[in-house]
Amino acid sequence: MLSRKSFLRQSALLAGGVLSAPLVGKALEVPAAYRLVILHTNDTHSRLDPFPMDGSRNQGLGGVAKRAQIIKQIRVQEPYVLLLDAGDIFQGTPYFNFYKGEPEIKAMSYMGYDATTIGNHDFDAGMENLATQLRLHARFPMLVCNYDVTGTPLEANVMPYKVFRKGPLKIGVLGVGIEGKGLIPDQLFGSTVYLDPIAEANKVADILRKKEHCDLVICLSHLGNRYTTEKKVSDEDLAKQSEEIDLIIGGHTHTFLDKPLVYTNKKGKEVLVNQVGFGGILLGRIDFEFSKFSAQKILKAEKILISPKTVG
Repeated sequence: MLSRKSFLRQSALLAGGVLSAPLVGKALEVPAAYRLVILHTNDTHSRLDPFPMDGSRNQGLGGVAKRAQIIKQIRVQEPYVLLLDAGDIFQGTPYFNFYKGEPEIKAMSYMGYDATTIGNHDFDAGMENLATQLRLHARFPMLVCNYDVTGTPLEANVMPYKVFRKGPLKIGVLGVGIEGKGLIPDQLFGSTVYLDPIAEANKVADILRKKEHCDLVICLSHLGNRYTTEKKVSDEDLAKQSEEIDLIIGGHTHTFLDKPLVYTNKKGKEVLVNQVGFGGILLGRIDFEFSKFSAQKILKAEKILISPKTVG
């Protein structure tokens, strides 16, 4: 026969097991892995409509209506999606000549872009115009950490980085821009101070990784993919000299990459670099998997052709 003390102890253990059973069941229901889908564009250059049916190589391709349809369908299928752009939103069609960027920014806001960086052609109607378009029509931030815009119209309209939450994941996104001297007219670049993109990107990425505790660090870059001269800083240079960046989404050189390039950073870790041409012809997609049992890994990387024949 159990003593009163033993009986109470055994009853307490049994009650504890019963109460904890539902909690254990819920714990087992927690997904072992999370998929994050990165969608990205670059150098769309005011191409709101598809390329005209004029017999050219790109005829019928692109257009924001079809892109929006594809993005919407992906969001239905995937719970965690981040939509990003690497700059040069403006310049290239009469839409910009007449409306100075308003329809481009409105279209990106409608599609639910999460962030962009600044391209050299985004200065083409002046900083005051860019600031106005962002202030009035953008529902997404413009990120750049190596332009000091203190005292300019852009001061209140750009930021160095932003942290996004997708379910349990924290994703840090920063931006870097190309050197304006010799590329952007002085009267348009104004008193903007260009800072070393590699040094500034490393500073911000360090904050995102160690202070913000981000699971993934992405750099939106308008530096250009790679150059034959050492005078220009490229995405290749940034990748090799980075420390905490996982993915560089590039622009400026209109490079059509079949798949992301893989580099080794200063810590011996892999850095991906991707770019999808120009004109909104392609939508880049990279799927990451995050697991409590292993480090993040790439599930797939693909380029989606924006065409009337594309299933959306």
